[in-house]
Amino acid sequence: MSAQVHVPSLFSRAGTISALTLAAVGGTLVAPGASPDAHAASAVATRAVKVAASKAGSPYHWGATGPNSFDCSGLAVYSYKEAGKSLPRTTQQQYNGSKHISATSRRKGDLVFFHSGGYVYHVGIYAGHSRIWHAPKTGSSVRLEHIWTKDVWYGRVA
Repeated sequence: MSAQVHVPSLFSRAGTISALTLAAVGGTLVAPGASPDAHAASAVATRAVKVAASKAGSPYHWGATGPNSFDCSGLAVYSYKEAGKSLPRTTQQQYNGSKHISATSRRKGDLVFFHSGGYVYHVGIYAGHSRIWHAPKTGSSVRLEHIWTKDVWYGRVA
């Protein structure tokens, strides 16, 4: 005869559980105060980064939204669409529609908007370590590149 443990009762009596305990029983760990929606949004953002990376080497073409060529905002539209989220078409619309965040709050999948004064002119998808996936300009292709200026704003796709 084997002993059975009623897991919810054990957790409620313990009051708190460790991440290791939760992982051992197949639970999901969400940061305190974070909603399940935040976890889902993070998964979409992570998927968007992977989609953008899969397009490395695809040629830049003004107005293109994939699947074989892209402009900067078109890469963001395509990557997020493939990840299950729709974005507005242009860089300015994407900036206007995103949740503006600080550089210290940025995480993989956030949008990086390059600006001159109040004008947003380029967008990339944050890949971590101060790098973005983007479609730079005519004659180039989708690539991973370090952010080359401090004149950027960050936006999170809701």
